[in-house]
Amino acid sequence: MIKIFRNIRRKHLSNSRFGKYLLYAIGEIILVVIGILIALSINNTNEANKTRAKELHYLENIKTDLMLNNETIDNFIEKRKTQIQSANTVLEYYEGKPLTDLADFSRNCLNVYIWHKFYQNNNTFLELTNSGNLALLSNDSIKNGLLNLDAMYKELKGEEEHYRFDTELLLYEPSFRILDINPVTKKYLYDSSNGQAGEDLELPRKDFETLLKDIKHKNGFVMAVYEFTVMNGQLEGMKEKSNKLIRLIDAELKKD
Repeated sequence: MIKIFRNIRRKHLSNSRFGKYLLYAIGEIILVVIGILIALSINNTNEANKTRAKELHYLENIKTDLMLNNETIDNFIEKRKTQIQSANTVLEYYEGKPLTDLADFSRNCLNVYIWHKFYQNNNTFLELTNSGNLALLSNDSIKNGLLNLDAMYKELKGEEEHYRFDTELLLYEPSFRILDINPVTKKYLYDSSNGQAGEDLELPRKDFETLLKDIKHKNGFVMAVYEFTVMNGQLEGMKEKSNKLIRLIDAELKKD
């Protein structure tokens, strides 16, 4: 197209000298500028397409992370519900329930003693933030939602750290001081594995009776009920936020 324009101008300017040559030169410059602008436009379009493709790739990975987290959250919530139930069962013994079933008391104590911290799968979010690519996400609602979810996760980690301190002080210290842990853990493994691990040992009634007189140990189970309930509420909030983000990401992916 530019070559055709040049031929036309050459034909009309062939009978003139300086004036027509000047017009020719100006026209040549204009054509070069137009060519540069077209090239820049094509290049910008290509770069925009590459950036969008990278953004969509990140969004798909973020969605995968969120869905995996939701599955883990569900498992943690259910596990901690059983731990809350176990803590309440132990507290019944502290409130006067006869200690006729040593295995039940021991099993519920250990179900509270043994707990795990929640770790979310946020590899994609960390990659975005550590590489400075968070700005690639053009949807501010998604970007802000991820930042809010990260803040909720940090709040949960703070609560877990608080419970870890309470567990060591209120539960582990009295039990390690009073109980012979060896038969207790072996019996727990035996019962929980249907005899595939541990040993079917006799539990130390006298030690348990002494433990039931320890107010610090009792308070540990009171705190377990409270803090597991708080942590479950935090996990439910994170799941709700994750589901909202998944819906926003699905809508963004459908645009392309």
